[in-house]
Amino acid sequence: MSDDIIYSPDHQWGKKGTPRQPEPVRLSFGRGSKGSGITRVERLVMHPTLKDKLLAQLKKKLGCGGTIKDGALEFQGEQCDKLEKELVTLGYKVKRIG
Repeated sequence: MSDDIIYSPDHQWGKKGTPRQPEPVRLSFGRGSKGSGITRVERLVMHPTLKDKLLAQLKKKLGCGGTIKDGALEFQGEQCDKLEKELVTLGYKVKRIG
């Protein structure tokens, strides 16, 4: 999902007391031809500067490297269990893919 402006016909969306995410974030793990693989967090609806702050916070807690590619957070290695725990404590619903 890109960082385009999101429109919702729901007049309650975005008001205080409504959920942060209209749908759960997707958490997946994939291996390339090299390395230990990448854990991706996709469909995170927030401003790009807030994504940078969240990425820095999660990298510090997990003790791994990471980056933002195509609007998705990418972390080095198998971090699915730890990331799911951290995202749930931050108030996000998480759906594991694959």
